Amino acid sequence: MKAGTTIDRRSHRRERSLTTPEGLRLPIVVGSISARIAALILDFVILILGLIVIYTLLYAIGGGVFEQALQGDADGGSLAAIEFLQILAILVFFVARYGYFLFFELGPRGATPGKRLSGLRIAARDGGRLTAEAVVARNLIRDIELFLPFAFLMIAPSGDMGAAGVAGAVWFLVFMAFPFFNRDSLRAGDVIAGTWVVEAPQTMLADAMSATPSDEIGDRPIGTHYEFSNKELSIYGEHELQTLERVLRDDRQESLQSVHEAICRKIGWDPGSGDERAFLETFYAQLRTKLENDMRFGKRKRDKHS
Repeated sequence: MKAGTTIDRRSHRRERSLTTPEGLRLPIVVGSISARIAALILDFVILILGLIVIYTLLYAIGGGVFEQALQGDADGGSLAAIEFLQILAILVFFVARYGYFLFFELGPRGATPGKRLSGLRIAARDGGRLTAEAVVARNLIRDIELFLPFAFLMIAPSGDMGAAGVAGAVWFLVFMAFPFFNRDSLRAGDVIAGTWVVEAPQTMLADAMSATPSDEIGDRPIGTHYEFSNKELSIYGEHELQTLERVLRDDRQESLQSVHEAICRKIGWDPGSGDERAFLETFYAQLRTKLENDMRFGKRKRDKHS
């Protein structure tokens, strides 16, 4: 059996159907455990490197004070400064440990840098909007799932905690291994928060519905491959998509030209002439893809005003 076939089958087993509150069924792919582990490792590497930079700066700021303390020459003011820097270092660690994940997962992408590099993001399992409460809940549970298990595993072999340490290590290992024993690879935090980690859809530039290479008309060939940026597509919503669909279906040249010019002016393009339908079909395909991808993660743009 070829490796590509095996990968395709594994990906197929992770395919799910998500139903939005509006009743729209959208396909998604649950993120693999290996991808999630890779994302977590990347995030910790980024977090640790960031802390090293911050602590280095703090030491550079208070380096002279620390040297005085080591030599026993520190006065009351220096000791107060050292205590302040120690408290600041603890606060930085606390804010970084929790704030890193909360900041990025509450953002529009719903993903930390590690998840983005691994092609993953968080989504609400009910198809609705990803709420701040859900993100906070899944991150607070990480202590029980990850940090406490490691702490107990480090202490239990020493025997200092006796049977309680062994029992605690086993108990927390259950939480740590939770994603391996459920169909959607959910963490305990995902179960409580109503979230799951899914593969972030890659924006594919769809071919126009009838744009095929042909002879040139005017100053531009029919079927020119247009690529619209996310900013350009974000101008319009579902209402404009439906309007554009009707214009393409009616196929009236005057309407095609009028809408073509209006869209070009709106996104800052030179309208040109001769390939209006190819342009509009490509814009329609890419706008529809963007709106459907956004709806997978609870973001809905009804029209250009919303």
